[in-house]
Amino acid sequence: MGRTIFILLLTTILLRANVVQKGEISGSTLDAKNRLPLIGVNIYVEDSAMGAASNIDGTYQIKNLPVGTYTITFSYVGYSAVTKTDIIVKPGRTTYLNVELFEDIVEMENVTVTAGYYTSVENQPTSAISFSSEEVRRSPGTAGDISRILFSLPSVAKVNDNSNSLIVRGGSPMENSFYVDNIEIPNINHYPTQGSSEGPIGILNVDFIEDVTFHSGGFSPAYGDKMSSVMDIKLREGNPNKFQSQLVLSFAGMNALAEGPLGASGNYLVAANKSYLDLIFKAIDETGPIPEYGDFQAKLTFNIDENNKLSFLDVFSTDYINNRYENAFENGDWVYGPSSMFSNTTGLNWQHIWGKSGYSNTSVGITYTNYDYEFSRTKTQQSLLKNESKEITTTLRNVNYYNLGKTTKIDFGIEAKYRKNDYMLGWGEFHDEFGNVTPGRVDDKELNTVNASLFTSVKQTIFDRLILDLGVRADYFDYNETTKIAPRLGARYKFNDVASMHASWGIFYQNIPTYVLVQNDLFKNLKTPESQHLILGFDYLLTEETKLSVELFNKNYSNFPIDPTQPNVFLFDETVRNHVFLNHENLVDNGKAFSRGVEVILQKKFAKDFYGLVSGSYSTAQYKATDGEWRDRVYDNQYNFAIEGGYKPNSSWEFSMRWIYAGGRPFTPIDVDASIAAGNEILQQNKINSDRLPAYHSLNARVDKRFHFDNSNLIVYLSIWNAYGNENISSYDWDEINAKIDKQTGWGMLPVLGIEWEF
Repeated sequence: MGRTIFILLLTTILLRANVVQKGEISGSTLDAKNRLPLIGVNIYVEDSAMGAASNIDGTYQIKNLPVGTYTITFSYVGYSAVTKTDIIVKPGRTTYLNVELFEDIVEMENVTVTAGYYTSVENQPTSAISFSSEEVRRSPGTAGDISRILFSLPSVAKVNDNSNSLIVRGGSPMENSFYVDNIEIPNINHYPTQGSSEGPIGILNVDFIEDVTFHSGGFSPAYGDKMSSVMDIKLREGNPNKFQSQLVLSFAGMNALAEGPLGASGNYLVAANKSYLDLIFKAIDETGPIPEYGDFQAKLTFNIDENNKLSFLDVFSTDYINNRYENAFENGDWVYGPSSMFSNTTGLNWQHIWGKSGYSNTSVGITYTNYDYEFSRTKTQQSLLKNESKEITTTLRNVNYYNLGKTTKIDFGIEAKYRKNDYMLGWGEFHDEFGNVTPGRVDDKELNTVNASLFTSVKQTIFDRLILDLGVRADYFDYNETTKIAPRLGARYKFNDVASMHASWGIFYQNIPTYVLVQNDLFKNLKTPESQHLILGFDYLLTEETKLSVELFNKNYSNFPIDPTQPNVFLFDETVRNHVFLNHENLVDNGKAFSRGVEVILQKKFAKDFYGLVSGSYSTAQYKATDGEWRDRVYDNQYNFAIEGGYKPNSSWEFSMRWIYAGGRPFTPIDVDASIAAGNEILQQNKINSDRLPAYHSLNARVDKRFHFDNSNLIVYLSIWNAYGNENISSYDWDEINAKIDKQTGWGMLPVLGIEWEF
């Protein structure tokens, strides 16, 4: 009897899931230059007879759409058409799609106007690419981590599977910044590396994201204090009309999301995530180090009136792991100990529309980060590092967008940061990888600093074809009482509606992390590290939805800190081996570096049936320390290749894959005899970064199945990471316990099952 009831229930569910369900798309159409509503924009659903036009307040609504994936085109006289792909219509739910349209400055005769699949990217500076929320969510081998999706790009080096470190055009993980709704967040990862931007897995909930724009070089003067890349993340707003929720079980943990209206003019979006690896490990009596982490995010939006909007943001994370002595000894780990950390960024952004001339965003954000860990050497149980640090950064940021007619645009603003840092660092005596003895010490200090910045840029269109972008940024750092002026120049020339060239040059500065500066008061005399970017590129639309991009880049670095006791090592690359910055009693600032290369991207947006991206690059990245010899940097893959794509035969199924191949990164071989004699790892000083790891390659595959019910949507997916089980070696380390070389590898073949229920 019970079996019969179960079969009937299952049959009912499957039959109901196959009934044609319907949903709707709603949103607003805005003028990109001033955020004012556009009235009468034509909205067309591709491959259907359905559409709409925006009303007097710029909003639109398309009802009774069968569930599925759609491509929506927005067109308006005097503006460039915009096409949005991967728009998912869900049963009984409203999919919100807000679009900004740019004035069509280039007006040419006898040219067919094509849909704007890449319009938003073309209006960004050079070296920019954008991804939608759906593109991030479905990407194989990413677990919804917005950093890992970037591994398909030719500008990002491939390090190993255990970290989502962004190594952009020969930089280091220290050189990246992240902005969420005009609020800077220093690190968007769990288990963050102090003083850097890396970690094993991202914090941000992918269902919060509206779109992500990644700048791999030549970015606007509105962004400062970083030398390699900027990730600008825009979050969507919650449903302003009714309550909606979602439950997710995935590799990242158990996630719950809720959204809905706040009174007559507001809305909310909240989510919480908790890892469950600790529960699984305990259930199978696994005794190794178990990661435990969780996060919470919220966005509240209030429409004060037609010209003013307030949005509140909170991003919180907590992390804990304990590699106990017994586990470390058994596994051959050279260090053991507990580590815990948490961070919270709270911010408020005010958007004010001035009228037809422009608008401004003004934000105040506070980031609080707490590090608490204690590491000891496994072989001797000697204390190595005890860190109890609190870092609080308060930031005021104002960016204004002003239009002087149709051909001239001015951006300008200010930024001020106050950092209150309290460090308690206890270093035990240790021998570094070159046999140098560093004595133990304790730093119990406060280091409070102020940064103040002014920036502006002018974008001028000349003869309807040439766009010039001239800008400058001025930064004052009170710790060393220095002011840096950073000019930036850019140009784009449009041959026609499908082909264009662009070029940019700029200077970028980045302060040394306070975690390093606190170790010696004399470090305030060090020069500020500097990078110069030179970029030349070409874009060509092969079809409306397919774009070919080629870029050449050259970056020259100077004024890098170097430890004189390690004259052949680059300090900014230190965290790749140790995951922390070690104790340095003395630093000089004559380190140099460069990177140069060529990158190619062929990208096809999802217009019908399939989508894809093919990318490749060839580059070199080297540094020179105090001994005057040029060496490869530890992140230098030299060549990268990636192919990613997917196929959607209908509204229920999706198949996708990503294959990455990259040259092995440099490493320094271990001196076995010296390591045995010293009792710890000793590297061959005459072969710094002279050898290379085997090439990295990995295939990730994914299958998604959607079940549509009356007012809910169920997604079940299976993702296979490293599908053919390639052994990717990430490093060679010295096993102090067993006195031998041990290789560290990335993940083997890893199946990941996920379930998402939206109701």
